[in-house]
Amino acid sequence: MKKLMILGGARYILPVIEKAHEMGVYVITCDYLPDNIAHKYSDEYMNISIVDKDAVLEGAKNAGIDGIMSFACDPGVITAAYVAEKMGLPFAGSYEAVSILQNKDKFRAFLEKNGFTVPASGGYRTLEEALGDLEKFTFPVIVKPVDSAGSKGVSRVDDKKDLAPSVDFALKYSIDGRFIIEDFIEKKGFSSDSDSFTVDGKFKFLSFSDQRFDEKADNPYTPAAYSWPPTMGESEQTELRNELQRLADLLQLGTSVYNIETRVGTNGKPYIMELSPRGGGNRLSEMLGYATGVDLIGNAIKGALGEEITDLDQNPYNGYLAEIILHSEKCGAFDSLWISEEIRANVIEEDLWVKTGVEVCGFTGANEAIGTLVLRFDTREQMEEVLKNQGNYVKVVLK
Repeated sequence: MKKLMILGGARYILPVIEKAHEMGVYVITCDYLPDNIAHKYSDEYMNISIVDKDAVLEGAKNAGIDGIMSFACDPGVITAAYVAEKMGLPFAGSYEAVSILQNKDKFRAFLEKNGFTVPASGGYRTLEEALGDLEKFTFPVIVKPVDSAGSKGVSRVDDKKDLAPSVDFALKYSIDGRFIIEDFIEKKGFSSDSDSFTVDGKFKFLSFSDQRFDEKADNPYTPAAYSWPPTMGESEQTELRNELQRLADLLQLGTSVYNIETRVGTNGKPYIMELSPRGGGNRLSEMLGYATGVDLIGNAIKGALGEEITDLDQNPYNGYLAEIILHSEKCGAFDSLWISEEIRANVIEEDLWVKTGVEVCGFTGANEAIGTLVLRFDTREQMEEVLKNQGNYVKVVLK
């Protein structure tokens, strides 16, 4: 029986554990939070911080693992690359390449050096350091930690006099104690956040989505819904496909699932915002299974274990699929989830993570999500009506 180590223990890896068990794989989960839900379903749990590379390496060696991944868990990706390289295990790329992808200021610098379209950006440790470099930016700007995910620590700054609290907010969520400032790219249409897959460094499955936000949320930069197929133009998708493949070639990437964020600016230029060798949060790989029938999770497990991948196709979308990230607009005791009868027939999965009476809070980041709702529609018009007017169709009711 092959052994797979998965870094992290959040609910997003439950389908990975389930699929691995279907494939006859022994699963070891690892983090420093023994009460995390995924540890109840794995075959073995190691209480080790996933950012402690050498401690995870020691645990992996002692267990004799055959593969390692950090699925939907950004902090563990670099550690997984480190362990894989030290143990000669399959991974998306070298430790050096993955370190570039996982560090926002290193990634922006790499893109700029190699002629990709990038916003003006810079990485810093202190506010004073950043203030001495402000002439390179055009406000508004985005301030975020160099090494966090789930939109934690991210804020927009419209004037330099408001920079200080945003820097403090970003540093609160940075493991390395660094933040990045970059010009805010006004997007054309929707930004995209979706999962894709390479085999031996070549993209065999590449997807884009319409990523949506709740402007009334405490953090309006936290994704609140997704839909497929994307509305991004075909020529823009083609340019991004070519640039993503060029990036994979430059970094000599291997076989992996990737969470990729892109957008097209109002200037007409497509931008690669992030490319991380892991499945995305918010169940994106699962959603693409619904949307296209492609099993990204099963293939990610095969890739991590060095097994041959033979069933990965760029399938067309099956209708119009939407995912709503359920969240509360304010703090209070959860009572129920109301879904309009008008869309009951469109709901193909309702996944609620809280029970009546549990305290919930406003949507400050992905960690405040309380569930997901998956819907399928026959027409884009019907889907857009529901997603643009969610309050008329879906409500989180507080006591």
